[in-house]
Amino acid sequence: MIRRPKVKSQRMQPHRHNSRHKKHSDLQIKRRLALEYLVHKGAALKRCQLQITGIVQGVGFRPFVYRYALEFQLTGTVLNNAKGVTIELQGTEENLTQFITRLNTTPPPLARIDNITQTLLPILLRETAFEIIKSDSHEDDDPSSPIGAQVAVSADKSTCQDCLNDMHNPDDRHFGYAFTNCTNCGPRYTIINALPYDRHNTAMADFDMCPKCAKAYQNPLDRRYHAQPVSCPVCGPKLSLKTPQGEYIIPNTSNFSTPELSTDLAVLTAAADRLHQGHILAIKGLGGFHLICDARSDKAVNTLRLRKQRQAKPLAVMMADIQMAQHYVTGTDAEWRVLSSQERPIVLMNSRAEHDLSLAVAPNLNKLGVFLPYTPLHHLLLGLFKGPLVATSANVSGEPIITDCDELIHHLSHVVDAIVDHNRPIINGCDDSVVQVIQPHMDSPAEVQVLRLARGYAPLSFPLEIPLSQSILAVGAQQKNAIALGFGNNVFLSPHIGDLFSVSAEQYFERTLATFARLYHFAPNLIVRDKHPDYAPSRWAEMHSNSSVELINTSQSQCLTVQHHHAHVLSVMAVNQYREPVLGFSFDGTGLGDDGSLWGGEVLLTTLDKAQRLAHFEPIALLGGEQAIKQPVRLLLALLFEQMSLDAVIALNLPIICSMSPNTLTNLYKIWLNGSALKSSSVGRLFDALACALGLIETTQFEGQAGMAIEAAANRADALALKAISLNLPLDVDQWRSSEMFKQTVELMTEKPLTENRRDAIARAFLHTLGDAICDYAAQYKHLPTVLCGGVFQNKYLLEYCLSKLSTQGNQVLSSQQIPINDGGIALGQLWYGIHQNQ
Repeated sequence: MIRRPKVKSQRMQPHRHNSRHKKHSDLQIKRRLALEYLVHKGAALKRCQLQITGIVQGVGFRPFVYRYALEFQLTGTVLNNAKGVTIELQGTEENLTQFITRLNTTPPPLARIDNITQTLLPILLRETAFEIIKSDSHEDDDPSSPIGAQVAVSADKSTCQDCLNDMHNPDDRHFGYAFTNCTNCGPRYTIINALPYDRHNTAMADFDMCPKCAKAYQNPLDRRYHAQPVSCPVCGPKLSLKTPQGEYIIPNTSNFSTPELSTDLAVLTAAADRLHQGHILAIKGLGGFHLICDARSDKAVNTLRLRKQRQAKPLAVMMADIQMAQHYVTGTDAEWRVLSSQERPIVLMNSRAEHDLSLAVAPNLNKLGVFLPYTPLHHLLLGLFKGPLVATSANVSGEPIITDCDELIHHLSHVVDAIVDHNRPIINGCDDSVVQVIQPHMDSPAEVQVLRLARGYAPLSFPLEIPLSQSILAVGAQQKNAIALGFGNNVFLSPHIGDLFSVSAEQYFERTLATFARLYHFAPNLIVRDKHPDYAPSRWAEMHSNSSVELINTSQSQCLTVQHHHAHVLSVMAVNQYREPVLGFSFDGTGLGDDGSLWGGEVLLTTLDKAQRLAHFEPIALLGGEQAIKQPVRLLLALLFEQMSLDAVIALNLPIICSMSPNTLTNLYKIWLNGSALKSSSVGRLFDALACALGLIETTQFEGQAGMAIEAAANRADALALKAISLNLPLDVDQWRSSEMFKQTVELMTEKPLTENRRDAIARAFLHTLGDAICDYAAQYKHLPTVLCGGVFQNKYLLEYCLSKLSTQGNQVLSSQQIPINDGGIALGQLWYGIHQNQ
């Protein structure tokens, strides 16, 4: 039974405007007469309360309810509270039914209704109107409550077309304004401090609305009704242009005479001019700063790489619109739809053979990460610059995105030539999402694969079919970290946090935990972590479960561990809410196995509580430990030493091996012989070794570099219709002999001149051989759904090859949906494990 909310003294005061007051008085008279007529005719009145959970705050939900109530001649109230939205409705049963049906089938565009609970209430005969009342921020506000807040915070959304029209209309007060928004677009997660989602709980708390904004904010029929970030040039945030040391360029004492309303355009005009001159700028967006420069300028892009110490990793490019993007990339209909969707992610697309972008944007790759403007600021800047811009996250390598100007000056003042800042705080940092579209054949359904879950998609939430008896926190992995929460009927996955290899990264992890604890009054009874005891999240979990240190004013929590690759498979099961056994292929870079060794090429018969290791790749020595990952020739040597003597390896005359000194080769061979090196069954390391052997890379400069290079080579082989080359990957009982495959590979490389075409054909053969091994094994388990997970399956060529073949041979494959199949999804898998341990 839901208690009626206490709403006395919370009713919104009518706007003091005579004509509007008279209009509302007339409406109330008409509605009272209509109700009296219905009662006189014998129509039975009914009153009920609807408690609605889901993404229902900050998405224009209450105005929708208000308009539907008027349409169906209903009286009552609607309010936000910690549980979502509470509606009280009174009218005929027929009209109430029509209202609920309409709300269910046609909610606001950005809303998601998870559940509607209906409770009958006593009729209030004196009620004559439907009102939107102030949010109830006190009910159910007890942090010790086991249920917590039930409303799902919406992700930030890109600027809608209506707001773009306002920005480009010289007669509109939002003309040229870089912070234009309404209930259908704009910031949400990045500006929220607490629930309910009301202005005083956001980064807009210190910005008092001018009379015109207040009028729009208070009018339920205006699309800016209760749009919490609503503002205009008179009353809202403003842009500024600063030196790398933080000194103001615009505005400054010499140009304060410039009309205030033109400040934003003056800043962006000056920024565009500097970009044309080849400068590198930092620009503050929704969830953090970007570093931007002219994407067509070799000098600018190379300078950015030099200053940021980012030698080879591809850079994202922001295009003004679809038409501009079509000059640089090609795509399917599905890819263009995702690119222009309201989430506005970075989309990996095939680059055109000829374009005027600097080759330094994505060296030696046939793909570009492109995205469209998603804030008014970006739209205005791209409109003034009239060209593509490199837009990469402003951060120290491996660290979280920077959200504060002072922090930017401290860490990156040597990188930028100027800073475009603004005075609306970013409360919760949020990086750009990165996706690619998976479509094995043009006639097969397209699916978005999320590589980085962040702006536009996150926080990601979904309702559970069965409510939880306790609150659970999953702390995720060491790399690509995200956290997951479960309580009540809800599951939440945080935006991308990043790699936790520094103090500042761990602090960002803890700030994100604090954000979700604050928003949802969340105190976990159970914490789930990776089995690796030295991961930063594992240490944090142990500290907060086995010591007197308290988390969010709660007592100690129980702590469970789950193996890394098991969690990968569980993450895909979780997003599908699947609870039966599956056959999981969990291929990635590394993870601590159940036997204490390093895993990364695992076939797992997976259930909710355990994973049986059915097969795996041959463990290969990491000669020199971490150095083997940075210098993949060491991996290549370990594979070859399994099949050949040192003299035979030297006799191959592979360029990458010939570049090593005899002393180094001898020492590495001795390390391999004595068996002291760590071994790993990682498929990711096989990609590194092959890319090195083929001369595609010498050292690993960024994660995934080898996979990208091999995929690009395979795509070139397909484009040229090169003759297929065969490789054999033997399965010895439960172990694929990858060293035998590599012996065949180097024989192919040395028996004929290694031309570019032959190199590309070998790269394609490697992917086909891996795919065939996966599909042949899955063919034995057609009675179980197949899960493909782990970072290796971010290789689009390999994944589409597998999906096509698995479909043809009749295997069902569970989709990862919006969950990253890399370590960004680990927390959800951990959570799914924890959910089912006490059930």
